[in-house]
Amino acid sequence: MKKNSAKYADLSHIMDPQSIAIVGASDNPEKIGHVIMQNHIDLGYPGKIYPVNINETGTIMGRKAYKSMLEIKESIDLAIIAVPAQAVPSVLADCGKAHVKGAVVVSGGFAEIGETKLQEELVNISKKYSIPVIGPNCLGVMDPRSKVNTLFLPSFKIDKPKIGGVSFAAQSGAVASSVFDMISSQGFGLARFFSYGNAAVVDESDILNYLMNDKDTKVIVLYIEGAKRGADFIEVARKVTKVKPVVVIKGGITDAGAAAAHSHTAALAGSHEAYDAIFRQFGFTIAHDISELLDFAKVLDKDSQVTGNRIAIITNGGGTGVLATDALYGNGLVSAKLSKESERQLKKTMPPIVNVRLPLDMAGDADEKRFSDALRTVEVDPNVDAIMAIALFQTPGADSKVANMLVNYAADGKKPLVVVSMGGSYTMKQTAIMGAGGVPVYDSPGVAAKALAAMINYSRYKKGVLNV
Repeated sequence: MKKNSAKYADLSHIMDPQSIAIVGASDNPEKIGHVIMQNHIDLGYPGKIYPVNINETGTIMGRKAYKSMLEIKESIDLAIIAVPAQAVPSVLADCGKAHVKGAVVVSGGFAEIGETKLQEELVNISKKYSIPVIGPNCLGVMDPRSKVNTLFLPSFKIDKPKIGGVSFAAQSGAVASSVFDMISSQGFGLARFFSYGNAAVVDESDILNYLMNDKDTKVIVLYIEGAKRGADFIEVARKVTKVKPVVVIKGGITDAGAAAAHSHTAALAGSHEAYDAIFRQFGFTIAHDISELLDFAKVLDKDSQVTGNRIAIITNGGGTGVLATDALYGNGLVSAKLSKESERQLKKTMPPIVNVRLPLDMAGDADEKRFSDALRTVEVDPNVDAIMAIALFQTPGADSKVANMLVNYAADGKKPLVVVSMGGSYTMKQTAIMGAGGVPVYDSPGVAAKALAAMINYSRYKKGVLNV
């Protein structure tokens, strides 16, 4: 990763630490420090772990325990602090004296409950010792590559995403934990994860700058309640979407929501209109709920460069083709028109009952071969920019062969593909196959059309073309 400019915090030692100290570590499974330490062990963190607890002697979870950071004579990259709020400043000061390179403060009880002086004390210590601090009042960070995991979420309660290219950052720990749990079922993998809470020191501008320069991050997903440094946020926002897509959801867009945000993370939510204008001006993909956040991230993870809005719909159910067509036009997209060559080719491969036009209804008995013939024809059609395939697995010919064929197409196809698949338990099994294979799968034509529009709009922004 490129070195961050001096204006933005260097987060490299937080995300890829060679050694960590867990302050508040404990043998008691009910303690947050125990969960954090256990999570590092379960994830297979390869570096050195130093448990620190002023009340412990001997060992903690089989490792030598230390009463303070100053007892550790080895170099420490990251300190994870999980002690009562009033004790945090002195612990952070010890970290500074011990030359710790970064800290995550998961403890709550600061500005979010009116303890502004306590938070100011934390900030002043951070500045004195030049320690970048994530938090307080946060889950912290998780990196599946370096295997650092400060999230105090018991591992048996939450699914672990595979390694991938989507990075997520959120002020809210609750939003962060829910999204973290959901990512693994959405067919894409995780690059970096930030829950940064009150943003007392490290804020969204620092994190966006870090992720913009991070080679493993392909898509950034951001939940924000309010930017701490407006001018710096605008500066990095202007740059980041020229490099990679950002999907954003803004919390606190109503007066009541803004008040809730302030009591939640001490965020000044600010004017929704102002944020919305910034997001639109700089090509952010705006989501309006958590589902959209993940729906858009899933398709943007494909790194498509398509700027055209002509979509070929192929389906094994006529009615869903009609609904999909309506959804396209409702999102600024259009139904593609087949070239004469595509029509000739499809007439050779489709049964006589199929009307060769788009949307292409391949009939209810369409099987893996019919899906494949249709896909391989429209993918080379110059009139087609992207494809929406609707696979209804309730029909006789649709089975796991169709699902695997769609996975194979997603790996080497010439045109971007989204899949719509609706149904119960059998359909969900096929959806899991496709998701695991990197296929963006959606449960309705409307959602799929929105995702396609998001992908095309970002490609157009990046290439300087007006949005659809």
